[in-house]
Amino acid sequence: MKDEILNNTELRELPIGPEEVAEAAAILQKYKAGKAALDKRLVDNELWFRMGHWKNYQNPMMEGKPQTSSGWLFNSIANKHADAMDNYPAPNVLPRAADDEQTARVLSSILPVVLEQADYEQVYSDTWWRKLKQGTGVKGIFWDPEQHGGVGEIAIRPMNLLMLYWEPGVEDIQASPHFFSLNMENTKQLEARWPQLKGHSASVLDVPRFIHDGGLDTSEKSVVVDWYYKKPDENGRVLLHYCKFCNGVVLYASENDPALAGRGFYDHGKYPFVFDPLFMEEDSPAGFGYIDVMKECQNAIDRMNHAMDENVLLSSKQRYVLSDTAGVNEEELADFSRDIVHVVGRLNDDSFRPLQTAGLQGNSLSYRASRIEELKEISGNRDMTQGGTAGGVTAASAIAALQEAGSKLSRDMLKSAYRAFAKECYLILDLMRQFYDEERVFRIVGGTGENEFVPFSGAALRPQPGGVVGGVELGSREPIFDIVVSAEKKSTFSRLSQNETAKECYQLGFFAPANADAALAALDMMDFEGIEKVRQRVRLNGTLAQQLTALQTQLTRMQQMQTRRAPLTGPADNLTTKAVAHAMGLRKEQ
Repeated sequence: MKDEILNNTELRELPIGPEEVAEAAAILQKYKAGKAALDKRLVDNELWFRMGHWKNYQNPMMEGKPQTSSGWLFNSIANKHADAMDNYPAPNVLPRAADDEQTARVLSSILPVVLEQADYEQVYSDTWWRKLKQGTGVKGIFWDPEQHGGVGEIAIRPMNLLMLYWEPGVEDIQASPHFFSLNMENTKQLEARWPQLKGHSASVLDVPRFIHDGGLDTSEKSVVVDWYYKKPDENGRVLLHYCKFCNGVVLYASENDPALAGRGFYDHGKYPFVFDPLFMEEDSPAGFGYIDVMKECQNAIDRMNHAMDENVLLSSKQRYVLSDTAGVNEEELADFSRDIVHVVGRLNDDSFRPLQTAGLQGNSLSYRASRIEELKEISGNRDMTQGGTAGGVTAASAIAALQEAGSKLSRDMLKSAYRAFAKECYLILDLMRQFYDEERVFRIVGGTGENEFVPFSGAALRPQPGGVVGGVELGSREPIFDIVVSAEKKSTFSRLSQNETAKECYQLGFFAPANADAALAALDMMDFEGIEKVRQRVRLNGTLAQQLTALQTQLTRMQQMQTRRAPLTGPADNLTTKAVAHAMGLRKEQ
């Protein structure tokens, strides 16, 4: 009894206890009510993507009949996802100060390794599927202290928008005072990891779920809530704190941790989530996607397909209008294997005649084709963007130009994804600054293609002392970097276009040392990806040409001076050779 009283006293003294968790759960319920419409749309869109939308749209006229659905909408979404994977992003870190140039160069080489270790390509793919289906892709950038045997590593995960909650009405999640991330986990596994959860197995939260064909048993699962909230400290600095609770029981709280109570969970003070909406909505960090735009047109196409399928089946089947007094044996009439059908009495047109169903009309087929073209148009998924040709276009250059002009919607989507990727890289740098205490070694590919092993720690990102001037300390300076994103994996057309540009520059003599000045003037009026590297190479060629010309001039003068002094003999030739070697050595030192 005494131990129980002591435990209750300790719970009351902790900043985060059952009362604070109950208040957080009440806030979560308010956030859920404000997000109910979005949750319903997300569940509905998942059915549309799986071509199972008839489960939500039951038509009384179609009960007991096949519920057909075509894949025009799915094809559009799949093509958008393929465009995204063709332009996988790569980060390039640029310094804001000259002192940080070496650190920026190292970060540019190790950031792709960190992303690869976090399986970012799979995360990028999953997030793009959700962005196209739900209208918003969300990634979480966390520090996982259990990776690498307890050393810890950065973890990047695709987040389910259905399980995320923020204050209704905010456009940026960082403006929300609280942010909740929910997850369903097995109750027994939770109790084994957190013994304080035993006796609290009854789930007190209900979350929306996607509709599954086989159903989903959640009787042995509990909802775990990751609660992030911002709270100012004594100096007014806003700190980010974190609490994990389940069924009203606190599993972990950063305010209860003495090491983080006055520091915050993450030093960057931001919610570790990056939202990437496809089409933005006002007063919401989440947007809407292509399914929301295309579902009505897809619905019309499916209804027409169903009607046309019924018409074709009825037209291909022989039916009859039969009077009760006709005296025809109906079983023999319905059996197509019989050659003879017995009749009692006489048949005439009034008692027995075939029932013929009218075939499909041309205007019906044209209308259906126009709705399909409408769906392609509003989704930007024209035939030309998929490699098809129309209107007699056969030239390869013309097809490539039309594909490039038709891919502007994809380029616009990619730019928004690259902006989100840059935010993710900034969060990764902040986590490196906070948690990379021990030096780590990264294997990178060097400039000549060989493997290099680069050591790195968070000390290079932390504030650097400014030194002392006149006995006064200048304080410290924290390195700041800029992230520039480019496409690591380019589409076939992008590679072809860049290769053609390189060949044209070579044929025009851009890389000839004698044409360096004219080539630089022409490059100033051109714009293509990688132009700075081309300028650097042309400028280097021009510098080498100038050095070679100066060296040749100096050699000629030395030869002339030697000729005036004495006739060309063996020793003179030897002297000239030594002079040339000396001049070459001076050039190399310069």
